[in-house]
Amino acid sequence: MPQLDSKLSEVVNQNVNAVGPSGIREFDQEISSIPGTVKLTIGEPDFDVPEHAKQAAIKSIEENKSHYSAQKGIPELRDGISNYLKDRTGVYYDPATEIVVTVGATEAIYSALTTILNPGDKVIVPTPAFALYFPIIQVAGAERITIDTSDDGFVLTPEKLQKVLDENGDSVKAIILNYPSNPTGVEYTEAQLKALADIISQHKMYVLADEIYSELTYGVKHHSIAAMIPGQTILINGLSKSHAMTGYRIGYIVAPKDFVTNASKMHAFVVTAPSNPAQYAAAEALTNGLDDPIPMRASYHKRRDYIADRLEKMGMQIVMPQGAFYIFAKIPDTIDETSVEFATHLAKDAKVGVTPGSAFGPGGEGWIRMSYAASDEDITLAMDRMNSYLLELTK
Repeated sequence: MPQLDSKLSEVVNQNVNAVGPSGIREFDQEISSIPGTVKLTIGEPDFDVPEHAKQAAIKSIEENKSHYSAQKGIPELRDGISNYLKDRTGVYYDPATEIVVTVGATEAIYSALTTILNPGDKVIVPTPAFALYFPIIQVAGAERITIDTSDDGFVLTPEKLQKVLDENGDSVKAIILNYPSNPTGVEYTEAQLKALADIISQHKMYVLADEIYSELTYGVKHHSIAAMIPGQTILINGLSKSHAMTGYRIGYIVAPKDFVTNASKMHAFVVTAPSNPAQYAAAEALTNGLDDPIPMRASYHKRRDYIADRLEKMGMQIVMPQGAFYIFAKIPDTIDETSVEFATHLAKDAKVGVTPGSAFGPGGEGWIRMSYAASDEDITLAMDRMNSYLLELTK
């Protein structure tokens, strides 16, 4: 096994070198070695890809659609994205100039942020938040400004946003809004988004709207901030959550032409183009499968209600999710442990895997995230084990 030559020990991108591993993935890997653990850690739908989407991928292979696609994505998929967003948001995006198909929403976030950020720029991130945002901002040489929303029902208030903008001025180039939220499941109302949009519109900055869970809401309507300030919005979405296509890795960026012109360059530098079979499957899903998320959403809704009821009966404070498939629960005040300590003991002693809230930034400490994108059987077993564990702790 070769060892790195000592002369090269400092030949490294220092921004990358300073980034730690994903707290979510690192903790998941750590507890995965515990035999018999029921994991509610990763946001991985337990449903299969809709059959008609799979057949579209197979057909593309059989028809030898195996060459490089257009770098922005196949026209059929960009047309599908444009039509879908016109229906959902009311905003028309030109398939030829305002849409880039990416390798998952992850690449979309990376390509979008690295397109706009320079060293010294600042990005606002309301927290708790999806931890992926933090290292991408750091690798770009920018600075993240976190706003703890835990005292405001995990919703960013206009007052807190205005205060941060007043303090930092034009150095703020973007704000990231993820809703429905990972990890809390909180959704923004139209009025809440409008209040934030009114402030953002007064500043020279983008809003990166990560709406990957937009099809998974429970009893509330999803509103996109793109409909309010389209000229400043970079909209990120994809098929991973809505159609259980996580392994297909299809996401997309939509935004005004001038931004997409540069974002498509970054996208091409990183990946050239997405996989053809995955793109044809996604085109089919968005053309003929807009109702595919309905049964999945119904199952998630049922699981949400079940797990929320069980946790509340255990005496745990929760944030009732309005979307996505996570529930954020507060560690009982009687338990004097950090979120990492509590989650570690829960995994080792009760064989239940959850994610420590500290992985999601300020406001997450003292909480745990549980994914209910797991089978009914696993969720029931996890709740039974957790209930027994908490009863034993209180003796």
